[in-house]
Amino acid sequence: MQRQAAWLTASYCSEQMNYTYKEIGLIAFPVMMSILVEQLINITDALFLGHVGAVELGASALAGIWFLAIYMLGFGFSLGLQVVIARRNGEQRYAETGKTFFQGLLFLSLLAVSLCLLSRLCSPYLLRFLISSDEVYHAVIRYLDWRIWGLLFSFPFLALRSFLVGITRTKALNIAALTAVLVNIPLNGLFIFGLGLNISGAAIASSLAELCSLAVLTMYLLRHVDRRQYALRCSIDMSILKEVFRVSVWSMLQFFMSVVIWFLFFLAIERLGETELAVSNIIRSISALFSVIVNALAAVTSSLVSNLLGANEKKSVFTLCHRIIRLGYLAGIPLIISALLFHPAIIGAYTDTPAIVQAAWPPLAVMLLNYFFALPGYVYLNAVTGTGATRTVFAFQVTTTIAYLFCLWLLSSRDVPLAAYWAVEYVFVILLGMQSVIYLKYKRY
Repeated sequence: MQRQAAWLTASYCSEQMNYTYKEIGLIAFPVMMSILVEQLINITDALFLGHVGAVELGASALAGIWFLAIYMLGFGFSLGLQVVIARRNGEQRYAETGKTFFQGLLFLSLLAVSLCLLSRLCSPYLLRFLISSDEVYHAVIRYLDWRIWGLLFSFPFLALRSFLVGITRTKALNIAALTAVLVNIPLNGLFIFGLGLNISGAAIASSLAELCSLAVLTMYLLRHVDRRQYALRCSIDMSILKEVFRVSVWSMLQFFMSVVIWFLFFLAIERLGETELAVSNIIRSISALFSVIVNALAAVTSSLVSNLLGANEKKSVFTLCHRIIRLGYLAGIPLIISALLFHPAIIGAYTDTPAIVQAAWPPLAVMLLNYFFALPGYVYLNAVTGTGATRTVFAFQVTTTIAYLFCLWLLSSRDVPLAAYWAVEYVFVILLGMQSVIYLKYKRY
């Protein structure tokens, strides 16, 4: 493994950076596994809670997205951190690479503590105002009371992941993802059904799974990364932190806004009824597997574009994006075909209620076909992020969000099927992709 990592690092720092499909795949697959940690936790919660009741299944969707919105503040910062780390790595300034990582780790740890306390104080009041059903509201609060503490583990994990992706040493992310799954599944069964903790048990299991995945990455860093080369020691350098924050602040706002949109989407669905909310949580849970591919390839895009620019290889950006998109279709199309063919069994794994199974098929088909537009949209968007133009990416997000919310508003005033709400996602990803391509083609960066 070390010889392979050394070969990859050497090839990425060569004078001509021409990433092959194999090299992209070797970097992207572990990143997929690390992103899969958070998604598999949500999927596992939905699978278990679907057999508890429709209220718990729907509540876990709202609570999960509320938590995800807070989590995305850290994720957005980690993306900017990854861009700066990758740029320093591409410039072969390894000591500054390690110092940048430590500034990010300290900031994310402090941010996690602050957001945990703030959420405990404010979330009950805000959610009481937003959620119409008393049963759903109380279930959401029971989940968040325990789930929010997972930020103390997931934010340091994001800092470690940004560092390993930025220096193209991503193998440990596979082990971390597998560890989280192996911990989360049995603990869900134990806490939800064995100890009768219901939705609170799902939240406790998820937070403990994140703790274990953090422990795996920490041990890998201590044992396999050259701490002397990367100057891995605790230090505070406000100038580096300011530089990272200057890049990250717009990513933080962008990703926070992207999940807030999801939350508003599910609030609109919640007003349609508990069955529609439960169906949408199932669709969201299944879509998580496809978003893992999209988000992983998008994250790799920003890192590799940043490395290309650090090596003065701007002309290779579009070639890289095209290869990543082809790789994404190669990975995603077989899964889409399988989901279309075996949708009754897949939906049935979440619930035994025939009405929910029947109602889930049309929006599931709409969600699956959106992959063909979401993949290029997010790859091009993250290529713009890799150039360091995070403020521009945020501007794209704002204009696209306005169009998205306008479409949802139009639908809410009409009697339309649930699948129509899911079709609005097409508008969102297509607009993001179009703006990003125009920027990459015509803007000097």
